[in-house]
Amino acid sequence: MTDALKRLSDEGVAIWLDDLSRKRITSGNLAELIDQQHVVGVTTNPTIFQKAISSGDGYEQQLTDLAARKVTVEEAVRMITTADVRDAADILRPVFDTTDGQDGRVSIEVDPRLAHNTRATVAEARQLAWLVDRPNTLIKIPATRAGLPAITEVIGNGISVNVTLIFSLERYREVMDAYLSGLEKAHEKGLDLSLIRSVASFFVSRVDTEIDKRLDDLGTDEAKAARGKAAVANARLAYQAYEEVFSSDRWQALEKAGAKKQRPLWASTGVKDPAYKDTMYVDDLVAPNTVNTMPEATLLATEDHGDITGNTVAGTYEQARADLDALEKLGISYDDVVQVLEDEGVEKFEASWNDLLKSTEAVLQRLAPSEG
Repeated sequence: MTDALKRLSDEGVAIWLDDLSRKRITSGNLAELIDQQHVVGVTTNPTIFQKAISSGDGYEQQLTDLAARKVTVEEAVRMITTADVRDAADILRPVFDTTDGQDGRVSIEVDPRLAHNTRATVAEARQLAWLVDRPNTLIKIPATRAGLPAITEVIGNGISVNVTLIFSLERYREVMDAYLSGLEKAHEKGLDLSLIRSVASFFVSRVDTEIDKRLDDLGTDEAKAARGKAAVANARLAYQAYEEVFSSDRWQALEKAGAKKQRPLWASTGVKDPAYKDTMYVDDLVAPNTVNTMPEATLLATEDHGDITGNTVAGTYEQARADLDALEKLGISYDDVVQVLEDEGVEKFEASWNDLLKSTEAVLQRLAPSEG
């Protein structure tokens, strides 16, 4: 067993687990991952909750109580998911305290059906922050066109945010701008900027999945040679954008007022294509002040055979740009790819949420007490 995870952590990459379930909390597994695998945060999404709650493991008593109270299915789902996030936040609280609020964070997503409604997203973010009621929570807001002003508003209210479903470099710059605008609003209100934190979840593997599919359709030698390069190139150029924005005069004024940088978070880092090394999206995206949120399989693979040899992002921008330019020359439109991925991302989370509501409703009906 190597100590690749420690080396990764030492390079300035915060290791977060992209999974949560009640069983993981109550069995002591989450505490063990924090203690032994250098895990310092947890992310959730509608798909993760759908899998966890549909398994039923550990949720029986709470579901029985909710059925007895005849709550709506939406309320039941929120009570269950916020309970898990609250408990995970408590387990991670020592990490939060020792890192001065940088890590020890747990993310929970706004209802994905609200992704195109700014006002409802802001209202839901406020509600979730109130329901979980832990300082180490991050509210996840998708980086849709309607999500951008919501990010500014929520940050301006002093609520920490994980911006999710970022695929394009242009949208990522808009996300960073929304964060800075939110900090400026918070500063005008006299809020303590050092207490507001944010990460920007830039999705990785899905970019290769979509682009490789298009390359395979082309079938030429040039197309085959381009496979498996786009996702890492895209993420590396995102880090270049991060370096630019967080060295600007605008940022430096906020930093003097106590603000903290919005870290890039590499999301969707589980490798989907068996032709690629299963730790590729970890090994090739090592850079300071980043987060890598991994499914457990990727975490354990990295621990076992990750190749952590220092910063693998610095000095790569020219090649990364050339890799993306090569795709355009082959007729693959970057703008089309990232729009398809954003649309699909919202749809997938909405479908998972709807599945979760349906499966929870079925359990509540089964457990409902008979009348009389």
